[in-house]
Amino acid sequence: MRAVAVVAALVAALVAVAGAAAKGNHQVAPRFVQVVAGLHAPVQVTAAPGLPGVLYVVEQGGLVRVVKGGVIQPKPFLDVTGLVKSGGEQGLLGLAFAPDYATSRQFVVDYTDSAGDTRVVRYGSDGASALPASAKELLFVQQPYSNHNGGMVAYGKDGLVYVGMGDGGSSGDPQNRAQNPASLLGKILRLDPAHPGARPVMVALGVRNPWRFSFDRANGDLWIGDVGQDKIEEVDHVAWPWRGLLNFGWNLYEGSAPFSSNNLGPGRLVQPVSQYSHQLGCSIIGGYVYRGTAVPALAGRYLYGDFCSGRIWSLKLVRGVARQIREERLTVPSLTSFGEDANGGLYAVSWNGVLYRLGS
Repeated sequence: MRAVAVVAALVAALVAVAGAAAKGNHQVAPRFVQVVAGLHAPVQVTAAPGLPGVLYVVEQGGLVRVVKGGVIQPKPFLDVTGLVKSGGEQGLLGLAFAPDYATSRQFVVDYTDSAGDTRVVRYGSDGASALPASAKELLFVQQPYSNHNGGMVAYGKDGLVYVGMGDGGSSGDPQNRAQNPASLLGKILRLDPAHPGARPVMVALGVRNPWRFSFDRANGDLWIGDVGQDKIEEVDHVAWPWRGLLNFGWNLYEGSAPFSSNNLGPGRLVQPVSQYSHQLGCSIIGGYVYRGTAVPALAGRYLYGDFCSGRIWSLKLVRGVARQIREERLTVPSLTSFGEDANGGLYAVSWNGVLYRLGS
């Protein structure tokens, strides 16, 4: 009887160990968890370096809201509602904090003003809210139409500000601005925030409406989600550091497909690393290479999505080529932007007013 009991106990122990191992190896599917609701047309979420636990949500109408401890704070960080023309593709569109924000307290915003033109402005803050009197304009660009304003601003690995300018709008870039080096529209521009009013440096031509772009926090690589015309949405990638002028091809190409017979402007032609058709969506939302810890299965993968379908994809870059492109079992209805917190955690905002956090 004692032998039988010992064998039974041993079997039970082995079953328990096997079950624990299986549970430990089981990968829980990632999901987007709601953080807050009740935002008004949010178009971006970001964080300030050196301030963990605090998120800043850009509302198209002109407010930057603070989310702390899962609660929207009553006082906005920034209020430029009186300066902004909002609606459609216009409004307060971008926010980026300086890498040394913890000491410099500087940040930049991108918005369309009351006339519908683009302004990139540097501000200071007292740590809790922006100081309106500190505003210094870094860039002004006249807009011929109300759409394709770009609006993304981000600090690169070099500590400079990069600005995404759409092609100026209408349909098909009728004035061929994206390939014209004399125009600032349809470009990626670089600004030195220490020198307000200095002429911007043209980094790339040939973008249609880069919504959005990001720099991989691990290596500085540039990733762009460029919105297509009628058929194709594209993902572009350039390894850091790049040399010379880049050209992403619009409007000669929509994705990798020929679109027009115009002449290619200057710069090295860069083809998309990934694209999808309008059978799957209609407006790409560029994302981030995931460097967080909540979902190890997505580590090192670039995530991006679509506004119309809410679908989300990811890919892995191997020697400059996109591999393992897959649609994730994730959706965000009316997705408008992704964002990172101070530790690399991934977030998303929906036009419906909801902020989500990627978890498992």
